[in-house]
Amino acid sequence: MKSIKDYLDSTYLKTPQQSGLTEEQTRETVHKLTQEAIDHQLFAVMIRPEYVKETKEFLQQQGASVVVGTVIGFHEGTASVEEKLGEAQKAIEDGVDELDFVINYEAYKNGNTDLVQQEVITCTRLALENGKIAKWIIEIAALSNDQIADITKKIATWTEENFSENADKVFVKSSTGFYKTEGGKPNGATVEGIQIMLENAGRLPVKAAGGVRTPEEAEKMLEMGVQRIGTSSALALIGKNTSKGDY
Repeated sequence: MKSIKDYLDSTYLKTPQQSGLTEEQTRETVHKLTQEAIDHQLFAVMIRPEYVKETKEFLQQQGASVVVGTVIGFHEGTASVEEKLGEAQKAIEDGVDELDFVINYEAYKNGNTDLVQQEVITCTRLALENGKIAKWIIEIAALSNDQIADITKKIATWTEENFSENADKVFVKSSTGFYKTEGGKPNGATVEGIQIMLENAGRLPVKAAGGVRTPEEAEKMLEMGVQRIGTSSALALIGKNTSKGDY
């Protein structure tokens, strides 16, 4: 039987500029995250592209089965399709297992569906052809409920039309955790937002990212049908640590 740890992407995505840490301290933080994932048998670590190669090599040295994921077009999603492809190709060469692409949600909101469709199909194809998992971050805090439903449904449709045999390898993911909201509104996964995604994702699995910080919240998401949880509070979610991250 699966436990919460089998669904967790233990996540650290801050740059030194965002965290105030030095480059070396950031590298140490990523290493610590990876060691914790090994020690507690978490499913995956989710880290920035520049740390993929050394993290993958370290895990292989340890004989560990922890999956390595990274983010592409992070965190605003406005990079061109070519830039996202280049970033993804480099991560693939560095040994990444999973690619979490930030969709160009601003283009989507502005009605440029053709661009969004192109990037979803092109980038997903690159991931799948290389045996990788693709996830599409739609940034629900930036969208209305109707937009969450619509973009989720579009990703599902485009995936079914082009990669139907691999629909289980293309996730729709809620959030980057870096979107700036106003008035204290949550910028990560919410029960309402996740429910809308689940109702519109068809056969595509859904990942709840950001805002899941307690075992109870994690259990709720899994009961709803979420297939993966991205969190900087992984140890808190499995009851090993009371300190919670901000993602």
